[in-house]
Amino acid sequence: MTLLTLQDGTVFEGESFGAVVDSDGEVVFNTGMVGYPESLTDPSYRGQILTFTYPLIGNYGVPSGELNAWGFAKNFESEAVHVRGVVVSQLSDDHSHQAAVSSLSNWLEHHKIPGITGIDTRALTKKLREHGVMLGRISQSHSSANTAAIEDPNIRNLVAEVSCTAVRTYEPNGADDATPTIAAFDCGMKNNIIRSFLKRGVRVHRLPWDYDLDASDLKYDAVFVSNGPGDPKQCKETIAQIQKSMEKGITTFGICLGNQLLALAIGGDTYKLKYGHRGANQPCIEEGTDTCIITSQNHGFAVADELPVGWKPWYRNANDQTVEGIRHDSGKFFAVQFHPEASPGPEDANVLFDDFVAMLQSV
Repeated sequence: MTLLTLQDGTVFEGESFGAVVDSDGEVVFNTGMVGYPESLTDPSYRGQILTFTYPLIGNYGVPSGELNAWGFAKNFESEAVHVRGVVVSQLSDDHSHQAAVSSLSNWLEHHKIPGITGIDTRALTKKLREHGVMLGRISQSHSSANTAAIEDPNIRNLVAEVSCTAVRTYEPNGADDATPTIAAFDCGMKNNIIRSFLKRGVRVHRLPWDYDLDASDLKYDAVFVSNGPGDPKQCKETIAQIQKSMEKGITTFGICLGNQLLALAIGGDTYKLKYGHRGANQPCIEEGTDTCIITSQNHGFAVADELPVGWKPWYRNANDQTVEGIRHDSGKFFAVQFHPEASPGPEDANVLFDDFVAMLQSV
C-alpha cells in the first residue's frame, strides 16, 4: 500500500506505480484531459506533486525521447521529468498509440518518480480548492509518512535549478544576417516556446536566468522572458536584466513567470494564489473588449492589480478576475500569464507569437 499524506494530516491510501520510492513536494492539481507527458516534463512543475483530475491517465502511453534537429526533445517540454510525484484516480495499465514507446508507469520508474493510483482525486482536489495547495508526501509505508520535515519548494530558487547553464543558439531554417533574433531568458522555458519561434523564422539565443546582457556581445532585436517554477521574487538577477533592457527601449515579451517578472521589474507586485491555475481550459478576457480566449495555464503566483503609470492589465481570468497579462502604453513591453504555445491545448492565443514576430521584422 502506498500513501499520500498532506501536511494537515489527511491520508489517502492507494497503489504504487512508477518508482517505488518516497518523495515530497507541493501538492497541486491539473484539470487537463490530455497532455500528461508534456505536463510532467514542464519545468514549471519543479518541486510539485501533480494530481490529474481527469480520472483515466496513461491510456496513450509515452512517446520517445528522441531529439530534434536543434538538439532538444522532439516530443517533450524538456529533457527531464520535473514533478516530484504523480497522483491519479485510475492508471491505465495498457496503452495504445502509434507513437508510444513506453507505459507511463515504466517511464516514471526510469526517471525515479513515484506515482499513486486508486485514490479519490475528486476529494483531494476539493480539499486543495477549499484550503489551498499543501505540502505532501508520497510514501511506501506508514513509517515513512511523517510530513513534519517537508521543505516548501517555493523557498528555493527553483528557476536556478531548471535554467540552462550556458548560452545556446538555435538557428531557424534559412537563417541569415537579417533573421529576427531574440535574447530569451530561460527561467524553465518549455521546448514548445522555442519551437514556436523557430517555425516563425526567429533565431533564439537561449540564456541562463542570470545572464548579464551588458557583459556580452550578443546581437538581438528583442528580449523574451520564459515560463518557470516557483516564487518570482527569487529571480532578482532576471528582474534586473529586464529593467536594463526596458530602459534601453528594447522590445520585451514575457510568458507565465515572464509576466510576473516583468511586473516586478516595473515596480508592481506578485502574490501566491490559493490553488493556482493549471489546465487547458482557462478563459481569459481581453481588457476593454468582448474577446474571450481559452488558454492553457500552469502557475501558482499572479500579478497584483496595481500597476505603475503607463501600464495596464491586458487580459483577465474570467473565473476569478486575476490579471492574465500586462502591457505598456508604448506597445513595446508586454506579457501574458497563460501559454500561447500550448501543446497540447487550445490555440486561441497563438496569434501573440505572430504579433511579436511582426514587431521584430519591423525593427
